Amino acid sequence: MEQLIIKGGVVLEGEVKISGAKNAAVAILPAALLASGTSCISNVPDIMDIKNLIEGLKSLGVSCDTTVENEIKMDCTNIATQKAVNEHVKKIRASYYFLGALLGRFKKAEVTMPGGCSIGDRPIDQHIKGFKALGATVKLEHGLIKVEAEKLVGTNIYLDVISVGATINIMLAATLAEGKTVLENCAKEPHVVDVANFLNKLGANIKGAGTDTIKIVGVKELKGTDYSIISDQIEAGTYMVGVAMTKGDVVIKNIIPKHLESITSKLREVGCTIDIMGDSLRIHVEKELIPCRVKTMSYPGFPTDMQPQIISLLSVIKGTSQVNETVWDSRFQYVAELKRLGAKISIQGSMANVTGVDGLSGCEVTATDLRAGAALFLCGLIADGETKINNAIYIDRGYEKIEEKLRGLGVDVRRVTKDE
Repeated sequence: MEQLIIKGGVVLEGEVKISGAKNAAVAILPAALLASGTSCISNVPDIMDIKNLIEGLKSLGVSCDTTVENEIKMDCTNIATQKAVNEHVKKIRASYYFLGALLGRFKKAEVTMPGGCSIGDRPIDQHIKGFKALGATVKLEHGLIKVEAEKLVGTNIYLDVISVGATINIMLAATLAEGKTVLENCAKEPHVVDVANFLNKLGANIKGAGTDTIKIVGVKELKGTDYSIISDQIEAGTYMVGVAMTKGDVVIKNIIPKHLESITSKLREVGCTIDIMGDSLRIHVEKELIPCRVKTMSYPGFPTDMQPQIISLLSVIKGTSQVNETVWDSRFQYVAELKRLGAKISIQGSMANVTGVDGLSGCEVTATDLRAGAALFLCGLIADGETKINNAIYIDRGYEKIEEKLRGLGVDVRRVTKDE
């Protein structure tokens, strides 16, 4: 087991460059399966989920060239199987995108049940509903999801709940279907738009991504292309929170300001000064921060993937704050670890009441999932002494070169291998 050790008492200063968006990359790489020929995807984050995804692609017969940093050349001409079932696929939540892509191109797919972080019940019933509506049969057996169709035919599909995964997966399957698919009550997240833009570059006919309704007119074939992935709004938001917690002064580069509006607004509300400069921003703290109320929502609301980080910040702001989690259940599992550091947080159903404390005290804690790991390293920045974070692999799932970037901002951080 790998452990991150952070020495507290730092003030973040300098600049940091944001990597490509994890949530876009894990969908775009499987989406490339829809096209014959070679696609060159750039601005791909070097994170654990992508490494597992590449191994999954290779198991299907995809040729993946990763010799250029943050770039993947994928030749999807000779797919040998439609079964994505190896050990690497089992480790990632985004494995379900293999379903939509393989079903769309080959009219069949067999994929292991998705893995990833355990943050409550995240069913794939809306994905299945969409596949069936397009004409596929779906079976769940022996830990596998099997989908198959003689042909896929476009139709009207209304999602019962807003789901990023289902929106993207149905879009993948419908791209090569016959006729028009109208998908309603869609997720509007930036990575949904990014996937649609990528598919259109492959030759798809998709309109409306980023709105409630997406219209997909099926085409006969797609061909490889070059594409650059958007920057990661959650990584940017995480570093912004780190600056707020340490009362630092940092320029955050390679961002898309529009995607950060809900995060920027909330940090300004608590008292941070944020200056937008094209594709960069400067965040610094000039006064005492104040408590606030936060409610997580689908985009363009405050993202659930920033909930643990904002709670970390609120835990050291004098006064009482409230955070209402409306997207995922069981997303407060990490709170017990923050309490070990000295945070005062009480949970009542989907509501967290956070009472700010004067300081945190470093100790050994354990990351329970990706964003929980982010919350812990943020707290470690200001905690007295050393904070030792077990299960550092969770952090590696979504944060590229975490130690290098933190050191660049003045943090004393190291990684060690700890015996179980």
